[in-house]
Amino acid sequence: MFDYLLFLLILVPFLAFSAWASARVNTTYSKYDRVQTHSCMTGYDTATRLMRERGVTDISVNRVEGRLTDHFHPAHKTVNLSMSTYGSASVAAVAVAAHEVGHVMQSRTGYVPYKIRNVLVPVANIGSRLALPLVIIGLLLDIFWVTVPFGEWAVYAGIALYGLSTLFMLVTLPVEFNASRRAKQMLIEDGILTDEELPAANKVLSAAALTYVASMLVSLIYFLRFALVFSSMVNRK
Repeated sequence: MFDYLLFLLILVPFLAFSAWASARVNTTYSKYDRVQTHSCMTGYDTATRLMRERGVTDISVNRVEGRLTDHFHPAHKTVNLSMSTYGSASVAAVAVAAHEVGHVMQSRTGYVPYKIRNVLVPVANIGSRLALPLVIIGLLLDIFWVTVPFGEWAVYAGIALYGLSTLFMLVTLPVEFNASRRAKQMLIEDGILTDEELPAANKVLSAAALTYVASMLVSLIYFLRFALVFSSMVNRK
């Protein structure tokens, strides 16, 4: 019981940080979504031009529902821009669109962390859904069906899956930071943003990066909790 309370005391500040990071990215985007670029280029214009200037001709730019739902889908060969980004000529929209093109260029140049993250995507999706149920089921089986180690195996499988999910979150950090660095460089090279506008774009991209840091920290705390469960089960044997 004490271990569980200690875990909650450690977890709460990280959850609060995650909530703050999510709120900050929304307020920062809203602030700079009201600042129009001197180039008057929209998110769509930005993504299209950045790719064309770098010889990327097989990726289409689409509009998707939602706000800040922007993403690059390598399998579909699409850069998907949210409603708030696609047709907006704001500094915020241009920065987000360029960030997604940064992922396109990672794919084209064979950026290693990006390749690793893509390999981990299906495992991470499974792990995030099944890890906790497997651990809970395993603990119950271990209590009520002690003659057969099915419960122990289920716990180990759940911890392993969650570990891969945590690894995915960890690899995501350099991928996202690198995409933002590429975005800022491309925006200046192509004259889409001025030197005076770049600090505002940097604030938007930095705020977005904080959400990935927060997610990784929360995932790491849960993984450490599962690791303690594993340790306690081993010590009982």
